[in-house]
Amino acid sequence: MARIPLEDNFDDVINKAQRGLRISDADLAQRAEVSAGDLAAVKSGEPIDPVIRRVARHLRLSADALEALAHKRWYPQQPVFPTGFAAFNTAYEDMRVNSYLVWDGRTKMAAAFDTGATAEPMLDLIRAESLDLRYIFLTHTHEDHVADLPRLAAETKAEVWAHEAEPADLPAARTFKENAHFHLGPLAIKTLLTSGHSPGMTTYYLTGMSWPLAIVGDAIFASSMGGSATHFAEQYRNNRDKILPLPRDTVLASGHGPLSTLGQEKQHNPFFAR
Repeated sequence: MARIPLEDNFDDVINKAQRGLRISDADLAQRAEVSAGDLAAVKSGEPIDPVIRRVARHLRLSADALEALAHKRWYPQQPVFPTGFAAFNTAYEDMRVNSYLVWDGRTKMAAAFDTGATAEPMLDLIRAESLDLRYIFLTHTHEDHVADLPRLAAETKAEVWAHEAEPADLPAARTFKENAHFHLGPLAIKTLLTSGHSPGMTTYYLTGMSWPLAIVGDAIFASSMGGSATHFAEQYRNNRDKILPLPRDTVLASGHGPLSTLGQEKQHNPFFAR
């Protein structure tokens, strides 16, 4: 299987942090004591280490993690689920987007998380494993994540759930408040509101599998986090207060990019490594 690229390069991280903190180029160059030309070069993807390190300090980023990202020195070690978990990576316009399926091997009860650009690979697996899809949980309702929701819901008759701040555009869709609890055989699912990138962005925290699992949508990515020009501080705070306290071996399943673990992100994510 081809390795899924990281969602963001180091310059994407710099631009997200700078935009979120509302610091202009001129102000950042002055604070970091770098030339406007060098800052522009770094923001365009040129890995000039002294500039990267100076800029990182003023964007509340880990200089070591940002420099490692710039030189492609790290990629998350991929956790393995022996059974009961599948990830799907589908093409949507000029990007790729993830969706996920979890199930209990004994009862065959399953839950989907988002649909990606197409739910066809997920439906193929549901049929092949004779799974009973009970729930479709939405991390958020940006089009790339719910593009095939009507078909998945119609073909499986599964309940569609989303946070009340971001309901799905389907007549029978249901909503929950934060800290809602669901069960799938022995699997427990808890909802955490991790808004910022979108109003109802929800992290689903699952226990009862081989590893604790957090399906985080676009709240956090391997080596980055979801961007927001207007609610960056809210997104950062929710990531810090609700996702980072989870157990270190928690697998993070993001809306874009590869799987990671909380322990790896605490060491290698420029936004959260210290």
